[in-house]
Amino acid sequence: MKIQVADITEEAKELAYDEAVAELNLRLGRGPHDYRVTHALAVQMSYYRSGQDLLFRGSVRGEVTGVCARCAEDYSFALDAPFSFVLSPRGTLDPQEVELSTDDLALSFYEGKEIDITPLLHEQAILALPTRPLCGADCRGLCPRCGANLNAGPCGCAAATVAPRLAVLHSLVRGK
Repeated sequence: MKIQVADITEEAKELAYDEAVAELNLRLGRGPHDYRVTHALAVQMSYYRSGQDLLFRGSVRGEVTGVCARCAEDYSFALDAPFSFVLSPRGTLDPQEVELSTDDLALSFYEGKEIDITPLLHEQAILALPTRPLCGADCRGLCPRCGANLNAGPCGCAAATVAPRLAVLHSLVRGK
């Protein structure tokens, strides 16, 4: 979504639209392939100008499919990512500044006559995803021997035996 800088005034404007996810899924696919967004993201936001700074606030909502890191099964969950960001015109920070303040780290910059907010919204959606995809906190994962999904029930493998390299330690614990 591109917004003309000249159209952004001090009076807040509301905007609601569906953001395509093909490019976002390409970005997600460059990593470990843990997530993909199944449908367009619903974006609701307000934006306005304060001096030369442009302020955006709203939320990105959608349906995400993840691959569980424990059981390798697909699962779906709702994404609801609130966002708030400020865009300042490029060149507002003094290049001689060596140290950035905390406020400076929250800034992004714009230049030109229009702003493409799509990359910023994609960034907000990616940042809202869990760092480790889990279908549930109680996911039991896969059997290390046969690979069966332990969430479906026991796999029937014999009880775990002690690895040969740890047998000496095991005998110490048992007092043998």
